[in-house]
Amino acid sequence: MRTQVAIIGAGPSGLLLGQLLSKHGIANIVLEQRSADYVLSRIRAGVIEQGAAELLDEAGVGSRMHRDGLTHDGIEISLGGQRHRIDFQALVGKSVIVYGQTEVTRDLMDGRLATGGQTLYETADVSLHQIEDGRARVRYRSSGGAEQEIECDFVAGCDGFHGVSRKSIPEHVLKFYERVYPFGWLGILVDQPPVSAELVYASHERGFALCSMRSRTRSRLYLQCRLDDHIEDWPDGRFYEELRRRLDDQAANALGSGASIEKSIAPLRSFVAEPMRYGNLFLAGDAAHIVPPTGAKGLNLAASDVYYLWQALMEYYREQSTAGLDAYSTRALQRVWKAERFSWWMTSILHYFPESSGFDQKMQRAELEYLLSSRAAMTALAENYVGLSYK
Repeated sequence: MRTQVAIIGAGPSGLLLGQLLSKHGIANIVLEQRSADYVLSRIRAGVIEQGAAELLDEAGVGSRMHRDGLTHDGIEISLGGQRHRIDFQALVGKSVIVYGQTEVTRDLMDGRLATGGQTLYETADVSLHQIEDGRARVRYRSSGGAEQEIECDFVAGCDGFHGVSRKSIPEHVLKFYERVYPFGWLGILVDQPPVSAELVYASHERGFALCSMRSRTRSRLYLQCRLDDHIEDWPDGRFYEELRRRLDDQAANALGSGASIEKSIAPLRSFVAEPMRYGNLFLAGDAAHIVPPTGAKGLNLAASDVYYLWQALMEYYREQSTAGLDAYSTRALQRVWKAERFSWWMTSILHYFPESSGFDQKMQRAELEYLLSSRAAMTALAENYVGLSYK
């Protein structure tokens, strides 16, 4: 087969890029290792920045997000049993939309189906060839077992942290930056109303907690946990008991105790691979960077990568200019590092660090108290949370 852009990975970043390219007449094929049902079963982020929402609108798939998503004008931070609101609208005049990544993926799948875009699911043994220069080739084995090859101008690696794309770049080319945090997040999904109209971030001596949501009737709840904890260690009753200990009284009293419909433990890390381009291969999303979920930046960073790559590819096919492609890695990484900083900072001030000294704990408390008493500090948080400009 022959196409202009081969996209590896049918998560939100790969499907969004494919949708934007197709809308502007640039041929593309998306390859995905898993089945469509498996992709839709993954429970991920649920906060959409304004820039990402506008990009979904540009791709023609934003209508259900605007209809069913929840517009949030702020967040609440619980400290010492008291909640404090960060008012995004008052501070920076912007909002975010709470809308699950699973629903974003579903909308993108439906949009691609409606426009006739080609997505190949259950592709095995994907390998990239001749990506250094010239016509790249993607080889794979189809769901029926046949060996196939796609010839293309460019490859977009949107296949996540464990995907083949980044691994196809020679080790000496890449430089890795990483911090692994000494705790994880235990999360449950439950059909019960949220404890508050907005997300509640709780800092507590027993550890961090977060009360989030996916809708007005479905909650997503998190606890900071040990890295060596297992799901079996946390039956629902223990989870709710511990969550109530870390929340303020009002939130604890509003918390239900419904049976979890999904439960998982995720380790936290900050990770960046540079550069995000090698020859005709361009990395986007988790293939190039990971952020801890505290700042709600994972999906949104993938969207900004897609924006820069989409713009660069349009410039190439419309004007035969490589300027945007040549600048892609630098432009994307400038925004990536700002989001990495914000996510690291949010994680640092809200979590309990087992190795921290008494001085460290006092500094963490002072940082939070300053944040909650300073309009300037709250403005900086709000500006980053709603999303920095793509420009």
